[in-house]
Amino acid sequence: MNRSPLREYGGRLPPNHHRSTPDQDRSRTVLKLIEAVPWLPKALEIVSIMLNAMLDDVPRLVQLLTYFSERMISGETLRRNAVLQQINYDQEKDTEKIFYGVDDIKDASDIIIVEGEIDKLSMEEAGFRNCVSVPCGAPSVVSEKALPNEEEDTSYQYLWSSKKYLEKASRIILATDADAPGQALAEELARRLGRERCWRVTWPMKNENDVCKDANEVLMYFGPEALKNVIENAELYPIRGLFNFSDYFHEIDAYYRCHGYELGVSTGWEALNNLYRVQEHARKLLEKHIKKPFFKARYAETVERMSELELEEGKKWLNETFHLIRCENDSLPSINWVLELAKAAVLRHGVRGLVIDPYNELDHQRPPNQTETEYVSQILTRIKRFAQHHSCHVWFVAHPRQLQHWSGGPPNMYDISGSAHFINKCDNGIVVHRNRDPKLGPLDRVQDRGFN
Repeated sequence: MNRSPLREYGGRLPPNHHRSTPDQDRSRTVLKLIEAVPWLPKALEIVSIMLNAMLDDVPRLVQLLTYFSERMISGETLRRNAVLQQINYDQEKDTEKIFYGVDDIKDASDIIIVEGEIDKLSMEEAGFRNCVSVPCGAPSVVSEKALPNEEEDTSYQYLWSSKKYLEKASRIILATDADAPGQALAEELARRLGRERCWRVTWPMKNENDVCKDANEVLMYFGPEALKNVIENAELYPIRGLFNFSDYFHEIDAYYRCHGYELGVSTGWEALNNLYRVQEHARKLLEKHIKKPFFKARYAETVERMSELELEEGKKWLNETFHLIRCENDSLPSINWVLELAKAAVLRHGVRGLVIDPYNELDHQRPPNQTETEYVSQILTRIKRFAQHHSCHVWFVAHPRQLQHWSGGPPNMYDISGSAHFINKCDNGIVVHRNRDPKLGPLDRVQDRGFN
C-alpha cells in the first residue's frame, strides 16, 4: 500500500521533497497543450517569426513616428488610420486603385479630395474626417480629349468605384496641390464629378514669394486652425460661360458714370459694341426694380435719375437674383451648351427660370438629312424635358420671319421663323408687338397677345 509522505513524516514534507514552482506548472501545461493540439507548434513558429520581424522594424517605426511628428500629425490620427500597422507603403502592381480613406466618406454630404495621404491626415488634424486622397497622383496637363466612358476611364477608376458615395455628396471640395499638375488634377476631377457641385481652395502664402503647396504645408506653417479656415473659405469652382452680375460690377459702374448720358450710338466695331450688352441688361433690370432711370436720358422725362446708393442696392439685388450664361468666344452657342450651363445654374444656384434670347443667335447646324421642322421639334423637345426634369420655367424668345404684305398688325405664333412647332409644342405663347401706325393707336405702348 502506498503511504503518503505527509502521513509518514507526521504531516511534514520529507527532506528530499520539493514543491513545483508556478513556472514549472505553466511549462507542463503548455507542453501538454502542444501535444494535444497538432497545429499549435506551427502557429507558435509563425508567431515567433512575426515577433522577430516586428523587432527588426523598430528602427523604421521610430523613423515613421519622427516623420509624422515633424509634419504635425498626431499619434491619435495615426492610430485611427492604422498608419503604424502599415510599415510598407508601396503600391502593389495590378491592384485596384481606390481612394485612401474611402470609408470616411460613405455617409458624407460634403467631401474633400486631396492629392496625397499626408494631406488626408492633415485634414483630420484640422477636424475634417470626410476627406480622401487620390491613389495615383496628378496628371501633368489637362487632357484635351472628350471624356471617356466609365469602362475606358482607367486613370480615374477610383472615382467610378466610389460612385455610390460621391453621388450622394452635395458639395465636393477639391484641395489638390497648388502646382500645375495639382490644378490639372482638380480640373479632371471637376469634369467627371460635375463642376456645378465642386468647390476649390486657395492656399495661403507661406512667405513673400511662395504659396503653400498643399494641406500639410499649411498645417506645418500655420497650424490646424489656418487649414480649417482654408476649407471653410473654399470658393465655387468656376464654370466657363456661367457668370454672376458681380463679375461685371466694374463695367456697370463705368456705364453709370459715363457722363450720365445714355450710350445709344454704335462704336462702328461689333466686338466693341458687345462690351455694353451686359450693362444694358443690368440697366433695364435695375430700372424696373428701382423704378428710376439709369441715365439722364430723354425717356426719363422729369423723373430723377437713380442715386449711387440706389445703384449699389440694385446691384446687390441683381447679383442675388440673376445669373448670366454667356459665350465668350467667337462661336455661336448651341442649345446643348446652353442647357448644360442652365443645369449647372439650377444645381448650384437653385435657378427656377431660364430665358433663352434670341433663338436666331443659337448655333443651328442641323444634319443635312434633317428638315428645319424636324430640327425645331427636336430643340423644343429638349427644352421641355429640361424644364420638366429640373422644375425650371423656360422662356424661349423667337422673332417672326420677314412678313410679306405685312399690314402692320401683330404677328401670330405661326409667323415665327423656322417652324409651326413653336405653337404646337409650347405650353404658353405670348406675342409682344409694338404698334407702328399712329392711326391704330399709341406708338409707345406694347401690346401682348397670349396663346395656349
